Amino acid sequence: MAQIIDGKLISKQIKDELKEQVQSMKAEGTNICLAVIQVGEDPASTVYVNNKKKACTYTGIESRAYELPESTSEAELISLVEQLNADDGVNGILVQLPLPSHMNEDKIIRTISPDKDVDGFHPVSVGRLWIGEEGFVSCTPAGIIQLLKRSGIEISGKECVVIGRSNIVGKPMAALLLRENGTVTVAHSRTENLKEVAKRADILIVAIGKKEFINSEYIKDGAVIIDVGMHRDENNKLCGDVDYADAVSKASAITPVPGGVGPMTIAMLMSNCVAAARRQEELR
Repeated sequence: MAQIIDGKLISKQIKDELKEQVQSMKAEGTNICLAVIQVGEDPASTVYVNNKKKACTYTGIESRAYELPESTSEAELISLVEQLNADDGVNGILVQLPLPSHMNEDKIIRTISPDKDVDGFHPVSVGRLWIGEEGFVSCTPAGIIQLLKRSGIEISGKECVVIGRSNIVGKPMAALLLRENGTVTVAHSRTENLKEVAKRADILIVAIGKKEFINSEYIKDGAVIIDVGMHRDENNKLCGDVDYADAVSKASAITPVPGGVGPMTIAMLMSNCVAAARRQEELR
């Protein structure tokens, strides 16, 4: 019987730990503030932003919301980010993606100060990750590492296969697994013999963006399966990139969808905010 990796439970553990840290920091005179910018009214983005606000309230982190109309110009958004960069009362800045089509997302991300880049998307943050320096790590991959560690799953020395090479999940995931001494293969849409590559994995992390694409034919007996995907099936129920019903019989441990990776992303965003406040306090 596969171990079900409970992201809701582990994310709550992390948020409870952060809540204590925030209380302690406030008692010492250090406030923590996250600025969240949303441009337009994309429904999925609104859900994510509201969840981030709830997590801030739970942990005691101040949340500043900037809800801008879709007609906002790129120059106006850049001006706001630059103001927040200069505001010592703001520790972290998050610009909710996707942005409207008239904005250059890469340009906006590069405008955020690397010291306040709690999403871990800035090229400086990415560079620090790859050369092993301290910095902010993209929240979903960081959450996956916590899922594995807090579930008692050893990474060191294991064959790890990441399916997906996005800048937000696949690439930083590979870097973090290397940092934990995993042996890492990154597979993707052009990988030949994907089934054979995936079946080598002791730990298989799937971020391919295709509904229930990975089934038991891709899975080695006893592998750990981490499903990053989020889709709706024909019955409008949430499902992932992995065919859970088929995969669970071969896995030794597996994340469900929902309730697996998803809750960890916001927990690690809160963790990055606390880390940002600590670093900024040290520099003062």
